[in-house]
Amino acid sequence: MSTQAYPIPTVGATIFNTNNQLLLIKTHKWHHKYGLPGGKIDVGETSEKALIREIKEETNLDIYDVEFILAQDVVFSEEFYKPKHFIFLNYRCKTNNSPEDVILNEEAQSYVWVLPEEALKMDLNTPTRLLIEEVIKFVKEDSTNEY
Repeated sequence: MSTQAYPIPTVGATIFNTNNQLLLIKTHKWHHKYGLPGGKIDVGETSEKALIREIKEETNLDIYDVEFILAQDVVFSEEFYKPKHFIFLNYRCKTNNSPEDVILNEEAQSYVWVLPEEALKMDLNTPTRLLIEEVIKFVKEDSTNEY
């Protein structure tokens, strides 16, 4: 078990490029499964500001049209490399950066841009799969929505 006193609040996002493709990163932290960029919220920082900062730090991308989608409890997931209790605040956003503009930091080993439906066929960590399914459902429920 963890000696953690409180859950760790974090942010993450499905980031869509101008081709409606979403960015997935592969990381050793999730046993080399694909996931989404994001990270911890700093004290005094709003979740949206944390998201913008984390995405820039981890991918070099600038994001806009940030929209909250889903909160998830991730409690001692066996997919994560050590036992931690997270609260994931998940967003959907866009980037105008070129797909080739991605520069990963040391947390991720590779990345790919894929359509959301293609992503669901990949080896995703569970929280990422749930978020992508929610984003697809959100878009299908309202024809005025887009990725």
